[in-house]
Amino acid sequence: MHKLNRRTFLAGAAGAGSVALTMSWPKALMAQGADTIKIGIIIPLTGATSQFGATMSAAAKTAVDDVNRAGGVNGRKIEVLIEDDQSNPEAAVRAARKLIDVDKVVSIGGSYASAVTSAIAPLCYESKTALFTSSGADSITKLPHNGYIFRTSPTVTLQGTRVGKYALELGAKNMFFLGPQTPFAQSYIDIISKLFKDAGGEGRGLIYEDKRASYRTEVDQALRANPDVIVLGGYVPDTSVVLKDLYRAGYTGNKIGFSFGVNQVLADGLQAEVSEGTNSLVPSASVDSVAYKTLVDKVQRPALDSYSCQVYDHVVLTSLALAQAGADAADGTAVRDNVRAISQDEKGEKVSDVAAALKLLGEKRSVNYDGPSGPLSFAQNGDVEGVFFRYEQVQKGKMALLKVA
Repeated sequence: MHKLNRRTFLAGAAGAGSVALTMSWPKALMAQGADTIKIGIIIPLTGATSQFGATMSAAAKTAVDDVNRAGGVNGRKIEVLIEDDQSNPEAAVRAARKLIDVDKVVSIGGSYASAVTSAIAPLCYESKTALFTSSGADSITKLPHNGYIFRTSPTVTLQGTRVGKYALELGAKNMFFLGPQTPFAQSYIDIISKLFKDAGGEGRGLIYEDKRASYRTEVDQALRANPDVIVLGGYVPDTSVVLKDLYRAGYTGNKIGFSFGVNQVLADGLQAEVSEGTNSLVPSASVDSVAYKTLVDKVQRPALDSYSCQVYDHVVLTSLALAQAGADAADGTAVRDNVRAISQDEKGEKVSDVAAALKLLGEKRSVNYDGPSGPLSFAQNGDVEGVFFRYEQVQKGKMALLKVA
């Protein structure tokens, strides 16, 4: 495992519950009927964080197809049950309880918003259900999860540090953070403000109430501090409103957001002059890898976000871990105990194709899986090690790539 590098299908109607993904299984597997391995996926198909929901669903479907076309896991097909968390922790808890208590899934993947993951994580580790998450809040892997949580996305500390350093690279001296109340908002303020103060500048922040029609009062308060960079910490709906109010207030300084708030969905919903020049930091998939290019072709998209690639890998990691564990093991503990054996074995054969990995495991050979989201080496606390970021900017209503680093 290279530890220095890391890297439109909508399942169900809006607000829908679980959807079992089915496709053309091999005949031998079809004969087994209900003898399937169930994997849960909790993703935002609706709500404020739903911009990646459709491609997350497509990625999950593709992973199921790839595993089952390769013969399944130890002779058993896998089935994915998708739940819409509605971008809401309460809805996510209901979904997790159903997946764990009723459907008896071996793992849950996908969880994107940190508030959602924070809400469902205790349900997972208390029930010994493996949880794969693309959330960033540092607090998630600080929970007493006994090894059942694996984070495939960069932490808030890493993302905040990268944003702060990028703002300093742009020549900024005075930073102001604007964002809603989330599990990571204050952490972003603390992390980025410290970077600025250590560089001889100033850093401040304000946490606002979500779902407001206007943030002009908050914008005016921020502008009284005379910032030359404003960091936008919200999701698409509230970030869109903040950008409009900044534009109306005549702010012309730098603006930097995160991929969950500044992306093509945001750019499409605003007048070009309102979003023009807004920068965005995006966790990057392994865009130069064969695994990434193959997944893009399969879901028939020109490109894929990192979060959808992570969901693909969540399904594959579960499948390969169980294949490694053996025919008699198909539960969350088996997933937990075997993930590292198939994703970061230095002596294992490098592989990015799930069919090839399953074949090697069937021959009792070791593998080292790297997926479309990148290499998957996990620290002791479950955090992925080493991450690439895409630096993008809104230019004439489109997200333009500035660099990958």
